[in-house]
Amino acid sequence: MSRFRISDRPFEIAPLRQRLLHARAGAFASFEGWVRDHNDGRPVLGLYYEAYVGLAEAEGARIVEEALRRSGAIEACCVHRTGELAIGELAVWVGASAAHRDAAFDACRWIIDEVKARVPIWKHERYAGGDAGWLHPPAPPPGSAD
Repeated sequence: MSRFRISDRPFEIAPLRQRLLHARAGAFASFEGWVRDHNDGRPVLGLYYEAYVGLAEAEGARIVEEALRRSGAIEACCVHRTGELAIGELAVWVGASAAHRDAAFDACRWIIDEVKARVPIWKHERYAGGDAGWLHPPAPPPGSAD
């Protein structure tokens, strides 16, 4: 399994964490991103993630490799959901193992920040008022209508 993947269905965290176990590792850090019920002061009913999967997985893999080099972590991985997600569902998971906690925390934080900034994943939020909007990047994915 690659260090970064897009999943169109819910996934289990335990096997991902298991991949990060290593005799040299003395620390593990993870991040879970969940769908929340609000954004910018507006009630959110749910959302839909869309991705350019091939490009997203290639860029995500580069990000994880960069994080390992930058932080000195031993291993890391990330999975991001696509499709329809309800409030409270897991949207993204990042994990990193390292000899010491600082490297594990640093790798984990850097991966999620870079994924949000660089990976072609679009979020379409549905608001309680009946309208909806695409987020990140600012423009909707090619061929979609708002």
